[in-house]
Amino acid sequence: MNIREVTEKNEKLYFSDFACFSDSTKGRGIYEEKCSIRTELQRDRDRIIHCKSFRRLKHKTQVFLSPEGDHYRTRLTHTLEVSQIARTIARALRVNEDLTEAVALGHDLGHTPFGHAGERALDSLVPGGFRHYEQSLRVVDKLEKDGRGLNLTYETRNGIVCHTKGREADTVEGRIVRIADRIAYINHDIDDAVRAGVISEDELPTEVGKVLGHKTSDRINTLVISLVSNSRDGVLCMDDEVQGVFDRLHRFMYAVVYSNEYAKHEERKVPDFIGFLYEYFLKHPLEMPSENRHTVTAEGTQTAVCDYLAGMTDRYAVEKFKELYIPKPFIYMNRGSV
Repeated sequence: MNIREVTEKNEKLYFSDFACFSDSTKGRGIYEEKCSIRTELQRDRDRIIHCKSFRRLKHKTQVFLSPEGDHYRTRLTHTLEVSQIARTIARALRVNEDLTEAVALGHDLGHTPFGHAGERALDSLVPGGFRHYEQSLRVVDKLEKDGRGLNLTYETRNGIVCHTKGREADTVEGRIVRIADRIAYINHDIDDAVRAGVISEDELPTEVGKVLGHKTSDRINTLVISLVSNSRDGVLCMDDEVQGVFDRLHRFMYAVVYSNEYAKHEERKVPDFIGFLYEYFLKHPLEMPSENRHTVTAEGTQTAVCDYLAGMTDRYAVEKFKELYIPKPFIYMNRGSV
């Protein structure tokens, strides 16, 4: 037996009956020979970590647009935090940690620059709308590796596209990521909002401290323990009190932080900003990179422009806007005396 086969055998001995077993995936769109060391789901994880879209997450907004300071979350640090929480839950429930990690690392690959403000802007411009979870699947299926995609397994792809709204993932691992995403962003957005002076810990609903805890680590720990303790037979749930307070905290964050005028003041500029870039590249598609120009021929200009803008980092989008719309200072050219 090679190393991969030993790993697959050990999964059968240790995993819950409700886990996704690495040797029983529905496979890839394009057949590939199996690796002698890594399982199919480990390969998915590795492909995501090494792709360009994953690296770009470090310069994409999580909540606060381009904040001044080194300790605010970016889309990349959010992704890593989701992965850590999801892996802890998966390990405790004895399901496939590799699949859980692959889905967590890939869930936001299609997110726009400027966070959900950028997503809303593209959604208003693109025929049929724009949803970042669908774009994340498009990234791994079609856009990475110069249009060849990452050729991931069905289970990883399903978890990515089902990580937020709409139908739930087919696997318990994918459903774990959906919950871990919410646990991560609610608690870490509190931390960033307190750091930014948008709220103070004292403003959180009283029952949050009493039931979940007063610190970020305590709240996450309470939520994870409640989920692990109350989940049965592949069905994920927390106890009623913890779930109720968590939902109350979610509503509080939307009302006080995510809609906060001070915190979101700069977001009012995003729709026009994205709109200018969208209209420009619709008219000048040959100025996009070669991979996007290929999409123009295959799927149309609007799809190509959407891919291009969604893939931008915050700072790249700003620099591109400056290049196109901000006049450059005149540079004197000394061509000799007359």
